[in-house]
Parts: sequence; structure tokens; C-alpha cells
Amino acid sequence: MFGIDAVDLVLIVVLGVVLFGPERLPEYSRKAARIFVYLRGVANNATSTIRSELGPEYSELELRDLHPKAFIAKHMREEVAAIEEARREVGGLKGTATGAVRDAQKAAREKSGGSDAAPALPVRAPDSPYDPDAT
Repeated sequence: MFGIDAVDLVLIVVLGVVLFGPERLPEYSRKAARIFVYLRGVANNATSTIRSELGPEYSELELRDLHPKAFIAKHMREEVAAIEEARREVGGLKGTATGAVRDAQKAAREKSGGSDAAPALPVRAPDSPYDPDAT
């Protein structure tokens, strides 16, 4: 209940009895309950007004969704998943291309008779951010 455990609830009750006295505590608790119900009604009314004003496409709108981070996360989830899938595919293709270059170098060396007469093509390490041909 509102993230309050039993120990906290007992502490609040004891403080209420000490501060207000046992005679006034029921009166103040009823007032607090009325205020809580009133505020909840105001929040529900505001939410329903926002939903009706925005139209049917926003009928499932939650107030939590109006937070910019939550809004972006909700509406961009599919796009982020597609980007991550493309990143994984590119990583796989990178490894395949590096292997193909090595196989071609090996075939070229074998064709030339095993000598190093033909210079080997530079192979960039997969984790190196620098291009050796650009320098």
C-alpha cells in the first residue's frame, strides 16, 4: 500500500496519536481521506479530459507516457530493434569479409608458388578503428 510497510504505518499512527491526540485523530484521518479522494478525482478528470481532447488515436494515453524518455522509448522500440538487428548483421558480414580476404591471400600465395614474391594485401584487424590505406 503506497510503498509503506507495517513498521512505517505503525510509526505514522503513533506519531498521529502523539501530535493530535486520540480524540482528534479520527477527525483528521477522515479529512485526509477526503482530500486524497478529491485529488484522485481531479487527476482522473484531468486524464479523461486530455484523452477526449486529443481524440481517439490517444485513447490509451497514460500520464507516464508524457515523460519524454518514456514517450521516445514507447514509440521508437521497433526502430531501435531494427537498428540493433542491422548492427548484428553488419558485424557478421565484417567477419565473413575478413575471412574471405585471408582466403584470397592464401590462394594467391599458393598460386605464386609459396614465395612471398607477391606482396600480401593488408588486412585491417576487426577491432581496429584505423584504415591502413588512408595513411
